[in-house]
Amino acid sequence: MTTIAQWDMFELALSGPSEGNPFLEVNLHAIFRQHGRSVHVPGFYDGEGTYKVRFMPDNIGEWTYETRSGAADLNGKSGSLSVSAPRSGNHGPVQVANRFHFAHADGTPFLSFGTTCYAWTHQPLAEQNKTLQTLAKARFNKIRMGVFPKDYPYNVNEPLHDVYQRDASGELDFDRPNPESFRHFENQVKALGDMGIQADIIMLHPYDRWGYSAMSEEQDNRFFAYLTARLAAYHNVWWSLANEYDFLLDAKPMHQWDRYFHIIEENDPYGHLRSIHNGDPDANYDHRKAWVTHVCIQNWDVKRTAEWRAAYGKPVVNDEPEYEGNIVQCWGNISAEELTHRFWTTAMRGGYAGHGETFSHPEDLIWWAKGGELHGQAWKRIGFLRQIMEESVRGGFDPIDPQMRFPWNRISGARDGDTTIIYFGEHQPVIWASGLPQDDGEYDVDLIDTWAMTVEPAKIVPAPENHPTRHGAHIRPRKPDAAFAVELPGRPHLAIRIRPVRS
Repeated sequence: MTTIAQWDMFELALSGPSEGNPFLEVNLHAIFRQHGRSVHVPGFYDGEGTYKVRFMPDNIGEWTYETRSGAADLNGKSGSLSVSAPRSGNHGPVQVANRFHFAHADGTPFLSFGTTCYAWTHQPLAEQNKTLQTLAKARFNKIRMGVFPKDYPYNVNEPLHDVYQRDASGELDFDRPNPESFRHFENQVKALGDMGIQADIIMLHPYDRWGYSAMSEEQDNRFFAYLTARLAAYHNVWWSLANEYDFLLDAKPMHQWDRYFHIIEENDPYGHLRSIHNGDPDANYDHRKAWVTHVCIQNWDVKRTAEWRAAYGKPVVNDEPEYEGNIVQCWGNISAEELTHRFWTTAMRGGYAGHGETFSHPEDLIWWAKGGELHGQAWKRIGFLRQIMEESVRGGFDPIDPQMRFPWNRISGARDGDTTIIYFGEHQPVIWASGLPQDDGEYDVDLIDTWAMTVEPAKIVPAPENHPTRHGAHIRPRKPDAAFAVELPGRPHLAIRIRPVRS
């Protein structure tokens, strides 16, 4: 009997027919059972007469399985496996929790701090290794990455592998996936999982000279099913149907995108996260649809984060609030200070932001496109923000005032349990009380410099009295906003954190 850990991957490999086109002509799935529960798991053809079924057990104990196929060599194969406690560091797949936030399957909160490297798995192997080495020292826990190579400025090299096989004339055959390409891709997904990084897999995009984005609807459907069958058993997978789906709408109308979501659901028995990403800031997909697990958008106006939460009722991940860099395109030349500011603003308004880096390079080795090395400064501050939030997280930080009334339409503040964090951004008051506790309990109050990455005790002072209000002929005094106030040094990009004193 095979023994594996919970949320690890069990792989069953079988020999079967290789003539004709097995990708189209042979079906295979397995049924895994435990205590009266059945899990339907699709299989796939891995080339050279080999078929595979991959299973990620979500429960400890003994499981049995049996295969089903129209091919006699693949049908009725049975066995069992024993599932032990999860390995240290494997908390299971990330799911939606508490409506606006994420948590692993074991309940461990997951605060998304992602980056973008669209085509890193299509670069030379040495460059890919450099990307993994860079990720090991950064504090990103999610990366957006495309299955297909990308044709775009700064990213015009040929890919390491064709994603589909070529026919006798040298043309790509979109009815025959290239197992070598998929094996390489999934090996890199596993490498990320071993580092605790979620692979946010972009399944389609419009930036293409090879014809992948022009596949027929039937070929697209098979691609989604094949990719899901191969990768769903990796615990660190997220599905992103497209990067900038709206730029493909002429060829792939809306009903097809809805169908793609359903194909993923049908072939992923574990319910990994599912999203879709817009190009035009005003062309959001209707994220209210039941098959969308969370909002994935790009928009520079991060102050709208609470608005998107209210509109869609789901976690908001703004994966492209523009990038730190110096290229000509305006979306790729904001400063490190500005990207750091947008991360803090997004987080304190109840959402999650994404990083990207686009510094010009003589060989076009730009992180956002190809990975490699980071040259900017924002990534360090983003890691610091993650540290600050994870020190206190219980379920996820929600905005102090979701309706963004004054002063929270200008200042960004959030709470999680008994922890409050207030971020002032470009504002630089010398004293602050709004949003602070109204009782006289004992609190640790920290002054955080988001750029210098320092935390020091804040200076507590009496809360100032509010201006009196007039009611008819009478003037009524107003009580202070809080039991105390914090004195600030009068410079931008500061935050304060308030927590009860821990005994």
